[in-house]
Amino acid sequence: MERTHLPSGPTAGPRTAVVWSVLRQELARHRDRPLTVVDVGGGTGGFAVPLAEAGHQVTVVDASPDALAALTRRAAEAGVAEQITAVQGDGDALGELIAPASIDLVLCHAVLEVVDDPVRVVESLAAALRPGGAASILVAGRAAAVLARAINGHLDVAAALLADPQGNAGARDTSRRRYDADSAAALVTAAGLQVEQIHGVRVLADLLPAAVAEGAPQALLDLELAAAAQPPYRDLATQLHLFARRPGA
Repeated sequence: MERTHLPSGPTAGPRTAVVWSVLRQELARHRDRPLTVVDVGGGTGGFAVPLAEAGHQVTVVDASPDALAALTRRAAEAGVAEQITAVQGDGDALGELIAPASIDLVLCHAVLEVVDDPVRVVESLAAALRPGGAASILVAGRAAAVLARAINGHLDVAAALLADPQGNAGARDTSRRRYDADSAAALVTAAGLQVEQIHGVRVLADLLPAAVAEGAPQALLDLELAAAAQPPYRDLATQLHLFARRPGA
């Protein structure tokens, strides 16, 4: 399939623009060949389908059969069904689903918050990468969760999040853990990957009233991109994006 540019539209929105900006840089490094990509927890294909449209071969690993069915329909409608493989499974079983040293790029977005063993998952990501391969890892930010609960008047929940070493608010919390830049980088580095970039995702997009965001979408997009790599704004983002690489040629 002939290589194309990544499409605009949803990929250029302020909630995902930073991630797509980093991914575009990586794809440009390999413009001479299609990449083998795995999207762990890729759901209905928000990243997988645009990557397939750009000419890459993408495997989506997700625990939800409904999400994978929607992915299959979406891929067919986009004309990239042959570029996408759907595999039912979760992040904790990744090492059993993907052959070692077989992947150029792995995406692991909003997964490490909910798996049983994030250490094992990141080690599996690292093992799946070829030497020189890269990982795009997106995790929930702890500081943003504390501030959001406090601003909404849930001071007890904010206090619990702040006090818990894992950034968890208790039995009703749907995320088992949250991260700051240091703890996320330590997890990735311990698996043998080298962290190249850390960005905040949704630094401002989740804070502004809808009328403001909809009234000045380009201004918001520009501001998100400008603030994404700058502490302390980066560290207050809803999510943190780490881009890391397996050492080697």
